[in-house]
Amino acid sequence: MATDIHLNHGDHIDHDLLDTESSGLLTQIDSPADLRLLDAQDLPRLASELRQFLIESVSRTGGHLSAGLGTVELTIALHYVFNTPEDRLVWDVGHQTYPHKILTGRRKAMSTLRQKGGLCGFTRREESEYDTFGVGHSSTSISAALGMAVAAAAKNENHDVVAVIGDGAMSAGMAFEALNSGGELDANLLVILNDNEMSISPNVGGLSNHLARIMSGRVYSSAREGSKNILSRLGPLWQFAKRSEEHMKGMIMPGTLFEELGFNYIGPIDGHDMNTLVKTLRNMKHLKGPRFLHVITKKGKGYPPAEDDPCTYHGVPSFDIETGNAKKKSGSSPDYSTIFGSWLCDMAENDSRLVGITPAMGEGSGMVTFSEKFPERYFDVGIAEQHAVTFAAGLAVDGLKPVVGIYSTFLQRAYDQLIHDVAIQNLPVIFAIDRAGLVGADGPTHAGAFDLSFLRCVPNMTIMAPADEDECRKMLTTAFKMDSPAAVRYPRGYGPGVEIEENFSSIEIGSSRTMLQGKQIAILAFGSMVMPAVEVGKAINATVVDMRFVKPLDEQIIQRLSESHDLIVTIEENVVQGGAGSAVNEYLSSIHSNCQILNLGLPDRFIEHGDTALLLADCGLDKAGIQKSILTVLPVPLAQSAESA
Repeated sequence: MATDIHLNHGDHIDHDLLDTESSGLLTQIDSPADLRLLDAQDLPRLASELRQFLIESVSRTGGHLSAGLGTVELTIALHYVFNTPEDRLVWDVGHQTYPHKILTGRRKAMSTLRQKGGLCGFTRREESEYDTFGVGHSSTSISAALGMAVAAAAKNENHDVVAVIGDGAMSAGMAFEALNSGGELDANLLVILNDNEMSISPNVGGLSNHLARIMSGRVYSSAREGSKNILSRLGPLWQFAKRSEEHMKGMIMPGTLFEELGFNYIGPIDGHDMNTLVKTLRNMKHLKGPRFLHVITKKGKGYPPAEDDPCTYHGVPSFDIETGNAKKKSGSSPDYSTIFGSWLCDMAENDSRLVGITPAMGEGSGMVTFSEKFPERYFDVGIAEQHAVTFAAGLAVDGLKPVVGIYSTFLQRAYDQLIHDVAIQNLPVIFAIDRAGLVGADGPTHAGAFDLSFLRCVPNMTIMAPADEDECRKMLTTAFKMDSPAAVRYPRGYGPGVEIEENFSSIEIGSSRTMLQGKQIAILAFGSMVMPAVEVGKAINATVVDMRFVKPLDEQIIQRLSESHDLIVTIEENVVQGGAGSAVNEYLSSIHSNCQILNLGLPDRFIEHGDTALLLADCGLDKAGIQKSILTVLPVPLAQSAESA
């Protein structure tokens, strides 16, 4: 995060509003029912108090700030007009839901946000009856809300269903699949497009241009309404005018797109004008069928640093309110995303075939510098994972070397494309997989717990997991030099601090690296688990191997160790089911080995949010937990020998 962000001259923070126990409207609101007791004219004041409380709260805990600042007025208006939780309010992604949490009885718990045992950073059904659908990934709200609306109709229930979706999330195909279905079903559904001209990064693509054109279509809207009164009295001429109107709308009012999908389009309106929001929502509440409200908001609204740089304040650590400076932990070595970004630039200088693709956030994947140095070879395809992978396949077909920078959980959304469009055709697409393993504060929706399992079973895939910074760079180079699909899978944050060789050295495919030579116990560690395994190995005199490759395995080292050791332990930051340890099991079974084996990894449950180190310890994947698990399965004499090592 930038360290030179300051408030503009004349801007100030009202600290009186930041005190959670101070008198004010916000302290009177413990539920939307309390909110609905207020006079409408008091709502702007409440919005101001809520915005200031949000800034203060996130400055202490860290979290997603910009999106929530932009939805303060909209959130208040929705809970004011609709009878939540009986009326269903379905949020998309969840980055913007902090105001929603504050208004629905969780204000006093905001100090626990994204901490172990505290509030989730997204909506979570188990947390509140007001959280109607659990989110974390984009573009799900319309589909989920449509299902709720259809279910209500089937049960003859008379409640409203509202889906809120951002313009960035609207760029995904799933959103349009849902709109297409919703219009056809004639569902009683209100879709609210929160248009802030951004996804996480600045929004891209044809849809963003389309939405921008809608803004210029207000002239048509006023002309249309003014002409109705006159032409409706003229009989046949009115019918002619109505037919002509559709052609006019296509040229002047691009909201036709949503109307052609079967939705009654209203807007755009100012998403920070409380009076207009409340009046419009009240009017639309009385309408039936598929409705679409287009709301214009500003990401970061009300906090100058976030308004000026909403990308930086998308997800922030704790920060100083007055300066905007982050209270960021210092690291002597670059994090893995930075290593990837540096390699991307270096390799692009070296090989003109390289192109970089992001389907999420170039800032989060370390691709900003690459996008600036090689803009013609950088492709931000919006929030569109499926398109990103098949787009990469098309590039690869014609001789380019596409590198897809993608989070582990987001690759799940493009699994079919990875199989059908990349792997079956054996195309040289490189997947730089960020956020592998547990990701801490963002919880299970963002934890990369399954990629080793779902990638390992796909033919033609090569899968690498670096133990340190230098290995990460070498593996990226190895993947680039291959003529088949390859994935380099690395965790969020920093490595152990190993010096990086700034060259284009590669690693022999399927080769491991022995870190320690011990006796009786052999630990086969993958990726982020190598360094904890080394610590355990030193304590119990075990052999430790950095396996490096999940697929293909170094079968020679596994066979050799199975013949010379009493116990083989596999450790990975992935679910045990179907992961790297399972691959080792399969090989040992194929050679009819009698060696005892212990598989350690993430348990068969979703791991909630919290500090990553604490979560790993809870899963038994820290030094103490690994050592305990090993000693527990050993025969008594062997365990005693290991403990005394």
